[in-house]
Amino acid sequence: MSLKQRLLVLVLTAVCLVWLAAAAFTYWDAKQELEQVLDAHLAQASTLLVAQSTEELDDLEEEKAPLLHKYSRRVAFQIWEDGHKLLFHSANSPTTPLADSQTGFSDIKIAGQAWRVFTSQAQGEHDHQLIIHVAELKEVREELANSIIANLLTPLWFALPLLALVLWWAVALSLKPLVKLTQAIAQRKPDNFSAIQLQAPAEVQPLVERLNQLFGKTQALIENERRFTADAAHELRTPIAGIQAQVQVAQAALAIEQREHALTQALQGCQRASHLIAQLLTLARLESNATNRFETCDLRELAKQQISELAPHALEQGVQLELVGPEAVYLQGSATLLEVLLRNLLDNAIRYTGAGTEVLVSTQYQSTKAYLSICDTGPGLNWEEIAKITERFYRPTDTQATGSGLGLSIVQRVVELHAWHLQITQGAQGQGLCIQIDFPVHI
Repeated sequence: MSLKQRLLVLVLTAVCLVWLAAAAFTYWDAKQELEQVLDAHLAQASTLLVAQSTEELDDLEEEKAPLLHKYSRRVAFQIWEDGHKLLFHSANSPTTPLADSQTGFSDIKIAGQAWRVFTSQAQGEHDHQLIIHVAELKEVREELANSIIANLLTPLWFALPLLALVLWWAVALSLKPLVKLTQAIAQRKPDNFSAIQLQAPAEVQPLVERLNQLFGKTQALIENERRFTADAAHELRTPIAGIQAQVQVAQAALAIEQREHALTQALQGCQRASHLIAQLLTLARLESNATNRFETCDLRELAKQQISELAPHALEQGVQLELVGPEAVYLQGSATLLEVLLRNLLDNAIRYTGAGTEVLVSTQYQSTKAYLSICDTGPGLNWEEIAKITERFYRPTDTQATGSGLGLSIVQRVVELHAWHLQITQGAQGQGLCIQIDFPVHI
């Protein structure tokens, strides 16, 4: 069911329910009023009969009043003398008393028909006691009440189709901004991420604004991915071209030493390409949020494991690794992503600090946060380079180390996925580089 149909059905249903509730209340109230009015009419008719000349009644033998109107059959009366002599009665009344009660209102049935009876007494001449019964068919009251409810409901049946047409037009007019928005989106080209220019009501305007924000984010994401793809292709082209050149040199080499050197260079190029591809795959998984299961992790234990794994590589590069801090530092996060973060931070430190340097890994608690810091005693970076160091494929211009330029981009993405805080500063007295990450602790 469309939104237009749903609104129409809901509004029409609400109108009908309110109208029916009002009609039911009016019917009940009118019926109560009718009962009182018609009871008063019976009492008044009884009073008029009593007011007739008692001499006229005394002269009457039992006599029937003719039915002069078709509705006269719905009204009956009797006048009794001393409770046993029927002096006068209507043609449609029986010859037995209409009611047993002496005075007041009562309900009876005669020949299967319900009657409402009012009984009164009066003093006739010669000390005779007159009893007057005035009765009315109860179906008269039902007919009047039904006529009232019919008059209330009949306009509804005629007005409902007209109301439906008016509501259909009003709903269509109100939903026109949504139709325009749908058309504007349907007519857009896939590569069009410009903001939608549409004057919309207050209820629709937030939707337009959110769509424009989404278009802006999507455009930025696509442009970022395009740059990433172009940069990745460029970065892969370099080691592959180097591998190809070294293989060609090895094929043409006559000396064994020259051939082995070329093959060694080709193998190193394969290793660089393999490392770059692994980093690209890691970053791609992070961008798709493929790993987001959080758990309680021991930061110090994870750091200790990564240091143990990278210790041989650090030893080859002449870099000393050291871990300080309390025995355990617990935090909430993805253990897999924490391992990726630590491995890239340590790998970067080992690659770029140079031989004869130290890398100090520190974990600690402070207030409601945990901290990880990795500081080295290498050549460090200036502030302009620090501002760009987390960009993809960025490498300092004067570095001699080989790398993909993606390590700190991966670290930055892991930090963003966990809503942590990354801070990169120069080391003490401008020597080396210090990277610190703040982790809110929720145990």
